[in-house]
Amino acid sequence: MDTATISKNYQVLIPQRIRKAMRLAPGQKMQILLYGNRIELIPEHDIRTMRGFLKGINTDFKRDEDRL
Repeated sequence: MDTATISKNYQVLIPQRIRKAMRLAPGQKMQILLYGNRIELIPEHDIRTMRGFLKGINTDFKRDEDRL
């Protein structure tokens, strides 16, 4: 698990391993959600780049009751 430190300007550096795995780029927008006691960052992508990204996804798993 990677860790990050909040700077005095409340900025957080996303570790390189995660940036590469998620194909993040400088200036890319992120949606920020507060979910319970955690923060979730969701990268925004151009809709054209999303075509086919769910192909072959495994949907055989139990969902939490609050995640319908």
